[in-house]
Amino acid sequence: MQYSVSIGEIIDTFALEVIFMPEGGRDIRVLRADLNRPGLALVGFTDGFDSKRLILVSRSEIAYMKKMEPELRHTRLNEMLSLRPPGIIVARGVAPSQEMMAAARRYDVPLIRSYESSTVVISKIFEYLSMMLAPRVQFHGGLVEVYGLGVLILGESGIGKSETAVELILRGHRLVADDMVIVKRLPGNLLQGEAPEAILHFIELRGVGVLDVRQLFGMSAVKMHENIMLVVQLELWQDEKAYDRLGMLDETFEILGVQVPIVTIPVRPGRNLASIVEVAAMNTRMKMMGHNSAVVLDNRILQAIRQSQSEKAAAILSDKSDD
Repeated sequence: MQYSVSIGEIIDTFALEVIFMPEGGRDIRVLRADLNRPGLALVGFTDGFDSKRLILVSRSEIAYMKKMEPELRHTRLNEMLSLRPPGIIVARGVAPSQEMMAAARRYDVPLIRSYESSTVVISKIFEYLSMMLAPRVQFHGGLVEVYGLGVLILGESGIGKSETAVELILRGHRLVADDMVIVKRLPGNLLQGEAPEAILHFIELRGVGVLDVRQLFGMSAVKMHENIMLVVQLELWQDEKAYDRLGMLDETFEILGVQVPIVTIPVRPGRNLASIVEVAAMNTRMKMMGHNSAVVLDNRILQAIRQSQSEKAAAILSDKSDD
């Protein structure tokens, strides 16, 4: 699914000044997070020009255009705006030229202005558009920040996802979402999870009802969003199934093309799921820092075996030499 943001939303979000807005221009959709700096377009090269991006001009582009012959300036601006980009943002409060104003009117391209520097404008709008236009998927589960890691808790309905989340909150961790988690893939292959606006910071416990976690436990118990670094899959204990007991298998779970570490926790009476999730999160942090407990243990065992074999071989050689 292709997501988009309207020019009107961008203007309202960043309090931009409207210099020219064609009829219905606020509804023009932006489909790209990147912004165009039209350096090549101003010298006549538009082959790689992405017409779905916003154009950003600042002092350098305006100063360059002032040195151009009026006829050439008119030609270059018309060549660029005839591709009908979604809008032009003028940074640093610079006044656009009459030729730019005329070309924007001719091709119905919104012309808006910011009084911040071009670097700040690019950074803010790129971050905003990257979030709004990011590919996304929904999971039936919960998301809790545990020791700084976003832990996505999955499992069948009624298996104990919300109960585990509540216990983690009581231990000082923070709830991001319960029941439904929206996961977005941001630049750098970061997977950011958040709750739908309608159920933000609410959690449902069977037998108790719906709880407002922010009101019940305070602001320190909730978070708006978190990067997902671990997936915990809860499933009913199956006696016939062989579960990983050493942790040598680094299994992953794919979300939007990104591989995330996953641990499967079998559920049965007497197991403290919150404690297990905490330990799993700490173990994941250790692996990220280069320490794998299972590998360390395996190396110790192999070293002990090799040492034992060496001692046996030395004893056999010693016996033969005595003979």
